[in-house]
Amino acid sequence: MPPLPKDPRWKVEHLGFLTTVSFALLMCAASSGFLAGGADAALGAAGGVLIVTVSHTLTTLVVAWADTVRPALVMPLGMFTYVAKYSLLGIILAVGVSSEWPGKTALGLGVVAGVVVWTGVQAWWVTRRTLRK
Repeated sequence: MPPLPKDPRWKVEHLGFLTTVSFALLMCAASSGFLAGGADAALGAAGGVLIVTVSHTLTTLVVAWADTVRPALVMPLGMFTYVAKYSLLGIILAVGVSSEWPGKTALGLGVVAGVVVWTGVQAWWVTRRTLRK
């Protein structure tokens, strides 16, 4: 097994920046949603971004904690977290799609925007950190 890093904070050091980017995206999504479809669309778009932000943050924290405590826990806890959060997301989206709420399309677009931005920024962060060494 490779040795643990001297400073395990590197596993979560990107969360501050990603949270800031996600908050900016949330504000942009809410503004765009409001301009496109009113208050319901603004709430839906912001909610979609918020769902993704909370979901990815939770996964990062669980995996980082498991790796710090016992690396063998990373896979089972990571898989449990993914199954739980995607099941919950599926339920939220299924209820949203079957409802007559006018913000449901904006909710879906907010989820898509959140995933694309979070994934892109995290990939950029990891690449930047890797190239720094």
